[in-house]
Amino acid sequence: MRAFLASSIGVATAAALALPLALPSTALAHPAAVAPVASSAPAGSTQSLPLVPVGPAADRTPGVPGMSTSPRLPETQGLSAREVKTFSLVGVVWDDASTQLDGRVQVRTRSVATSAWSEWQDVDTHNSEHAADPDTAERGTGRVRGSTAPLWVGQSDGIEVRVQAEPGGRVVSSGLPTGMRIELVDPGDTTRPPSDAKNGTGEAQPALDDDDKGELALLPGMTMEMAESSSANVPMAPLGAKEIAALNKADSTADAVLADEALAAAPYIGPRPKIVTRLGWGADESLREKGFVYTNTVKAAFVHHTASGNNYACKDAPAVLRSLYRYHVVSSGWRDIGYNFAVDKCGTVYEGRAGGVAKAVLGAHTMGFNTDSMGVAVIGTFASTAPPKAAVDAVARLTAWKLGLFGADPRAKTTLKSGGGNLYAKGSNVKLNVISGHRDGFATECPGRHLYSQLPPTRTASAKLQGRP
Repeated sequence: MRAFLASSIGVATAAALALPLALPSTALAHPAAVAPVASSAPAGSTQSLPLVPVGPAADRTPGVPGMSTSPRLPETQGLSAREVKTFSLVGVVWDDASTQLDGRVQVRTRSVATSAWSEWQDVDTHNSEHAADPDTAERGTGRVRGSTAPLWVGQSDGIEVRVQAEPGGRVVSSGLPTGMRIELVDPGDTTRPPSDAKNGTGEAQPALDDDDKGELALLPGMTMEMAESSSANVPMAPLGAKEIAALNKADSTADAVLADEALAAAPYIGPRPKIVTRLGWGADESLREKGFVYTNTVKAAFVHHTASGNNYACKDAPAVLRSLYRYHVVSSGWRDIGYNFAVDKCGTVYEGRAGGVAKAVLGAHTMGFNTDSMGVAVIGTFASTAPPKAAVDAVARLTAWKLGLFGADPRAKTTLKSGGGNLYAKGSNVKLNVISGHRDGFATECPGRHLYSQLPPTRTASAKLQGRP
């Protein structure tokens, strides 16, 4: 299976406007239900509030009357407790993406449900390693900002923030990065009844063109951006599908060989898991950049945790994803959500960055090694908490299928060329496990030591699902 670089909207738009109803794929024997398409009105919002000094901000000069001779205290910025519009996820951003925040970020939030304030919660400050590679088009747009990891706090309407520079930190000029803001993300509500173009409600059905030649037109309520994203998964699922159905190993293999005859010689492809599409989790397709960018192949899968906390129910996972997506694009300035796939604590697999789940979509998940790889993020934080078995099993199922499409053995090693990072110089060839943790390509705690410790049995399980001896 060969992918290619492309960022033009033309081909995808044409496909969205005229898609065959009958396509030669065994996947169509397992059709995904097409529910009415939700209203195209954008869901969600972001409040961006500037932080202000709340501690020492200038050097104390010895020998000057009125000025202390004690060493300079760490700079602190923040916001006092205040009422705000409802939000569910928080993070701090700043102007220069190349500047590190050496310090501690903490927040307190007030619950909408109970009106009670939380205790102070730490926000992971190390997030720059989840990003596009240096010197890439996505990195060079001028919109990319430095950011902490996002933290899911649930529906809240009050916020208090404090950010304190680490004594002796690397940032010398002011102690903290310039332009720091707290981002309060509301994922929006996708439970509103679907609408059609005429009456506002009703069942949306696929529309045939005037010649009745069996070609799909846009579904009612579907924007061009939604059609572009959804069409990238045809014929595995019809236009407007909210999920891509699971397939057994035989049908998954038949589908893959039909798309790439070269796989017939050694079809080690795992059964395709059910995948919730972007439409299924409610992605606002107007946020991302138009078009898709592909890499050449998928030689490796990097496993991540989102570091957004474990305080969510499985039913909330789509809202968490909408928040992460909005934080990546609106707050951090990326072209789309960084991960290619996400997995929740119950083991549900979600489509991440747009472009087609079976294709080699270029992500922004492992700085230096986004080319020829994919990123899988388990929603949660696993530095001191063990990941649920359902989530670990889902990573094995997903990698068995997706790596199999590109002929990769989950137990093997592969060589990737570094795009630049803090472990490997740009241009160096690095041998890595086909299923690696984020920390294997970048000096980071991700995916947390407890999830990282599950990677060896995951490799074995993934290979077994592929049917390898």
